[in-house]
Amino acid sequence: MRKLLITCMLTISSIASLQAQAAEVNIYSFRQPFLIEPILKEFTAQTGIETNIIFSKKGLIQRLKREGELSPADIVLTSNFAKMLQIKEQNLSQPYTLSGTLTENIPAQFRDSENHWLALTQRVRNIYSSKERSGDQSAIRYEDLAKPEFKGRICTRSGKHPYNLGLIASMIAHNGEAETEQWLSDVKSNLARKPQGNDRAQVKAIKEGLCDVSLGNSYYLGKMLQDPKQIEWANSVNLNFPNQNDRGSHVNVSGAILAKYAPNKSSAQKLIEFLTSKQAQSLYAELNMEYPVMPTAKVSDLVSSWGTFKADPLPLEDVAKLQKQALKLVDKVRFDL
Repeated sequence: MRKLLITCMLTISSIASLQAQAAEVNIYSFRQPFLIEPILKEFTAQTGIETNIIFSKKGLIQRLKREGELSPADIVLTSNFAKMLQIKEQNLSQPYTLSGTLTENIPAQFRDSENHWLALTQRVRNIYSSKERSGDQSAIRYEDLAKPEFKGRICTRSGKHPYNLGLIASMIAHNGEAETEQWLSDVKSNLARKPQGNDRAQVKAIKEGLCDVSLGNSYYLGKMLQDPKQIEWANSVNLNFPNQNDRGSHVNVSGAILAKYAPNKSSAQKLIEFLTSKQAQSLYAELNMEYPVMPTAKVSDLVSSWGTFKADPLPLEDVAKLQKQALKLVDKVRFDL
């Protein structure tokens, strides 16, 4: 009897030890660690669940495929919804549990209908304009960039970048493929130079007088204002939220997706719910000067100074379905050439 009791106690102890070891979440992140580490530390402090993070700008999807069922990844954090789409389309994800917490915190337009991914922050696709040469562009629409008045005045990064493909896909959703093709062709005719560089490079070009307007995400303005070498670029432009008098501005998102073979699914679910909490949403938005997805979460003081905006209510899933179509149009009009 004594031996049986000791055996039972050892078994219980072993199970408890295994459970303690399992109290962790493994994260593959396309987002830089400094943006999420403060949030993960708070998560661990509140739950006792440890987090392990692997960061890379490229190759994480290939890594998931290569690892297969042996992958330690529980959650993948992305900087745009294109990556979440790829992971789902390649059968590398699984549904999370759509709890009351997630339903309450994240509007339906920012969640996958099959619960594979959800958005965490909004990234508005703005139009930057020269303070010196462009006048008041506060009522500008994306459609306006095709007008003759912008001939030789527009700068942008590659049309094939996920941020621009998302915008083009949204244009297809609203205006149809034929009209969007004509718009894209006209915008190309209005370019001041071949598409190149990143969003900040376009604002630099405005400061240098190479162009007068550019496409760019809003949070880059905050990043430039914090960089002594780039603050002059930021101060040379106005940040405009397009289509405010009709459908609203297009937004891309950063987000989270549950890995298909997540070994710590329960802990991963808790982290996903924590990332959608008001505390995490406000901190997430503060660190990278983005907009929370949770409607009641606090926006940083700097971001608040840019004013409020109306976002396009089109579900991201509807935009996502048109990404390949958008890419075909970019190639068809030879936008980057």
